[in-house]
Amino acid sequence: MVAPHPINLNADIGEGFDDAPLIALVSSVSIACGGHTGDHESMKRACRMALERGVTIGAHPSFRDRENYGRRPLEVDPAALRSQIAAQVQRLADAAAETGSIVSHVKPHGALYNMAAVRRDYADAIAETMAGLDPRMVLLAPPGSMMEEAARACDIPFVAEGFADRAYAPDGTLMPRSETGAVLSDPQAAAAQALLLAQKGQVVTAQGPIAVPCRSLCVHGDEPHAQSVAMAVREALLKAGLRIVSLPELAQARSA
Repeated sequence: MVAPHPINLNADIGEGFDDAPLIALVSSVSIACGGHTGDHESMKRACRMALERGVTIGAHPSFRDRENYGRRPLEVDPAALRSQIAAQVQRLADAAAETGSIVSHVKPHGALYNMAAVRRDYADAIAETMAGLDPRMVLLAPPGSMMEEAARACDIPFVAEGFADRAYAPDGTLMPRSETGAVLSDPQAAAAQALLLAQKGQVVTAQGPIAVPCRSLCVHGDEPHAQSVAMAVREALLKAGLRIVSLPELAQARSA
């Protein structure tokens, strides 16, 4: 008998919302760690809830830009960026240690995520920081991005991510949030996109289907329909016979 196809289901949390219902539906969470939002208490609370649910945790570092929620593109010297990322990941690691958990992955947030996908200097800053802190941590980022290349160069685990609740542009980037339809708030639409990503590595854009080969699917925790979207996505994946696993388990299986 063929084993069920593994997929990771992740959510971004610790951003000022009720995360408990969402944590119960996913297998990994990325926790805001002070760059765009979050403090020691919010990190510790998120770590504790994840630990209670057996959900692995990761850091969700961003540009140090609380005013714009980390969504404004910034020019930052790579050395300064390394320092910012290291401080945020370490801050979460300290909070995690207080709850008896560990940081097992890193997923950049917002503008840093988008810019590091196409800028090698930012991608290197992220991967090199991770390698220096703990080379076992998984980098979660877009497939075919500069971050994937940087992870390979630093010999750290990489898992490609797709978005269940965001619309894609024909070039494979996410549609800007300012555009109508950029966020898939309808649970069934998100579930359909998640299945297409998980089973075929594709999404449908305004100009037709494009390839987005990924092994992890994200649901954003800062959207009002996050819980219902995550529930629909989870149910669709399980009904299709996929096995929802943590990021460390998925990365280990891919490297075996």
